[in-house]
Amino acid sequence: MISRLFIGLVLATAVAFSGTALAAPKRVDPVKMFDSDNDGTLDLAEVKKAASAMFTKLDPDRDGTLDARELRGRLSAKELAAADPDRDGTLTLDEYLAVVEQRFNAANPDKDGTLDAKELRSSAGRSLLRLMK
Repeated sequence: MISRLFIGLVLATAVAFSGTALAAPKRVDPVKMFDSDNDGTLDLAEVKKAASAMFTKLDPDRDGTLDARELRGRLSAKELAAADPDRDGTLTLDEYLAVVEQRFNAANPDKDGTLDAKELRSSAGRSLLRLMK
């Protein structure tokens, strides 16, 4: 009878040599993903374009609004309430893009109108990216 230790060693060796099971997932560079003019930064138009596409993706019922369930993980209940001027519990595309613009400005401390990789790695940048991807 083959021992469990032997089977474990065989499996561990196979995993080590395959390289796939232990490989870290590739990180996608958000600048490269959304930088349509290839200048190495994201401007507000590029960010809003990506956020608009995400809005459409998050709206499976195609009612033109996002509710708390559809926004889960992107906006807290408090953030949704603050972004919802008509107090209907949902965000239209315009309301969503207003939040995107606020987060863009928060992630752009040098006020140069563009976000680089370093700015996107900040807390404000990561908060913005949640609305884009």
